Amino acid sequence: MKKTLAAVLAVALTALLAACGGTGAASSGGKTVTVYTVDGLEDWYTARFAEFKQQTGITVQAVTAGSGEVASRVEKEQANTQADVLVTLPPFVQRVAGLLQPYTPTGADKVSEKDAQGRYFAVMDNYLSFIRNPQSTAKTWDDLLDPKLKGKVQYSTPGEAGDGTAVLLQLQHVLGEQGALDYLGRLEANNAGPSSSTGKLQPKVAKGELLVANGDVQMNLAEIAKSGGFDVFFPADAQGRRSTFALPYYAGLVANAPHAGEAKKLLDFLFSPEVQAKAADAYGIPGRADVTAAGPHAAKIKAALDGVEIWHPDWSAVLARLDADLAAYKKAVGR
Repeated sequence: MKKTLAAVLAVALTALLAACGGTGAASSGGKTVTVYTVDGLEDWYTARFAEFKQQTGITVQAVTAGSGEVASRVEKEQANTQADVLVTLPPFVQRVAGLLQPYTPTGADKVSEKDAQGRYFAVMDNYLSFIRNPQSTAKTWDDLLDPKLKGKVQYSTPGEAGDGTAVLLQLQHVLGEQGALDYLGRLEANNAGPSSSTGKLQPKVAKGELLVANGDVQMNLAEIAKSGGFDVFFPADAQGRRSTFALPYYAGLVANAPHAGEAKKLLDFLFSPEVQAKAADAYGIPGRADVTAAGPHAAKIKAALDGVEIWHPDWSAVLARLDADLAAYKKAVGR
């Protein structure tokens, strides 16, 4: 959600295509699925894809980048499709929905966050959050404007990163459209600068290079479990209310997928009850409403969201005005 480093993706994609003969086909008789995915689930994927290969003999090649970048890559490759499966965040999955083919994985009828036309389904639920270094006592949106935080606040860029776009939407929810622009214009005095990567902000906050940054619950809790150095919070509004909204990891079958049969098997696997129950391994929430995560990881997710109001964007409306909103944002912050 995160990093959108085109160079990183290009290197990964070049290596992938070289290994696959430039066509997306695998050297193991076509038993390969290529997944273009937003970052944040790398460790979870490693374990799940190994299980999938053990069960089916099919290898999964993952190309990881930011949510906007992987969606753009699918758009650019329409004449020579390389990806079989796309996993990305809203509103980018809605933007490229026309390049996904309807397919309802086994069990995905139990998913509540999904496309009405059956083109994508939430494989895992997640939520916008913020992180702070222990040196910071920031609790509210107003706290982030404190001059003492000059150069110590950073958020990923709206329009490039899904989490960054989410910051803009959250502020629109809290302050209204013009209020959000006015706020971000004022926050620019403290902002350390643009960032195409949300994930790269975590180590900076842990080291104290930054004191506050944006993130998402799944990625942040997973990183805290690994190395610590910061905690998760949800800035409160003037009335003391804390709120957030879901940023699901949506998965769908790419139109003209080179390995559609294998890709369908992978999607069926990812939406199976056994795999959905393992979402908490990555500090995520199962996309299937009939699967409940349990254990200490699930308890930490629940604790992080305790007392936080969950609201639901109209993603069709968000997408319809996104270009205009991003243009207004750039003007407000002077970019």
